[in-house]
Amino acid sequence: MRALTTELNKKTINLILGGGVGSRLYPLTKTRSKPAVPIAGKYRLIDIPISNCLNSGLQRIYVLTQFNSASLNKHITHSFRFDTFSNGYVDILAAEQTRESGDWFQGTADAVRQSWPNTRHRDAEYVIILSGDQLYQMDLQKLLTTHIDNNAEITIATIPVIAEDATAFGIMKVAEDQQISSFIEKPDASLLPKWQSAVPDEYAAQDKHYLASMGIYVFSKSVLEELLLGENKDMTDFGKEIIPAAISSKRRVFSYSYDGYWSDIGDIRSFYEANISLTKPNPPFNLFDKHFGIYTRSRQLPPSKIFGTQLREAFIAEGCLIYAELIQNTIVGLRSRIGEGSMIIDTYIMGNDRFQFTVDMTPGEIHMGIGKNCYVRNAIIEKHVNIGDNVTIVGDESLQDVETEHYSIRKGLVIIHKHAHIASGTQIGNPRDPSL
Repeated sequence: MRALTTELNKKTINLILGGGVGSRLYPLTKTRSKPAVPIAGKYRLIDIPISNCLNSGLQRIYVLTQFNSASLNKHITHSFRFDTFSNGYVDILAAEQTRESGDWFQGTADAVRQSWPNTRHRDAEYVIILSGDQLYQMDLQKLLTTHIDNNAEITIATIPVIAEDATAFGIMKVAEDQQISSFIEKPDASLLPKWQSAVPDEYAAQDKHYLASMGIYVFSKSVLEELLLGENKDMTDFGKEIIPAAISSKRRVFSYSYDGYWSDIGDIRSFYEANISLTKPNPPFNLFDKHFGIYTRSRQLPPSKIFGTQLREAFIAEGCLIYAELIQNTIVGLRSRIGEGSMIIDTYIMGNDRFQFTVDMTPGEIHMGIGKNCYVRNAIIEKHVNIGDNVTIVGDESLQDVETEHYSIRKGLVIIHKHAHIASGTQIGNPRDPSL
């Protein structure tokens, strides 16, 4: 964890937004909130922003939750505990009905507004607002000190993007001194030539002429209170309403240009690709960075046991029993079991929250995990899945979207639902590649 003056840590509170329904990540968000979705076989998305805070020396953290938040709350409670002599905390602020508001959170700004009375913000001078469903490793200390050095009222973390991506983001017009003069939300492609900003030569060479909002903000506390509780009290969203209003009223709004890896886990395809990329020799998101480690729940699990399996670019979590023939370009999550002769390729297996022992099984019951002689490719296997023997599961972009009781097909990926039972001999998606 990076050193930060105690005084500055005390002057800063960090609010992590737990997100809404997360429909674009369905069915992974069927029973959990988006920040609670497991990543990399042993973490959850919420671990990323919390770890960024801790690695930056910031220890006063609130997570604002609302939708399907039980598993998220449980994970945070079990994962992040400070010692008795520390002033650090990770507190959960759940949406609640009050005399002032009988509604759920209506947007990002409304979530902060409704939660504000429950934060310990009296000594704070700065408020950092983060998303709970992004993949990145940022030194928030640099973001905060840049805000202070610029005498800014609001600082927005931005990232250079190409024209093709710019239409999906809020785009800033940024001057050479990094002050933001104007903002547009998800501009039409025809408007983009007017929204180019000066960027370093290395980004210009990649045609990244546009600065997109990352949804990460620093507010001076007094300014945030004015914007939320004053004349803008009916505005519910930072990106669509609060930020444009602040720029229009000539507030000192600055850009902090981030030059590292950042992925907005927007849909099931981007989630899958972000996870599978971790298996590569030099992934853009580095879980082995000693300065930016990712923290999560400590589990007392045995090492994984692997029996004669050929592993190619595989990521294996703890507590697994693997008898498979081949695991390639695949993440295998906690407590996974894979039977003899099975081939798992280009797949994310989330694993299980408990072990299943043979003595607990009834005759003929399919064991939790993946059985013998299965072939799985281009898939996401949820937790607590029971897959029998000789099962073929193959996703492909040619497949139409499908929704069934036990599996979905979305954007060419086969997603096996949590607690699904797949009978022996089942084929889902395309046939097995005969060359393998």
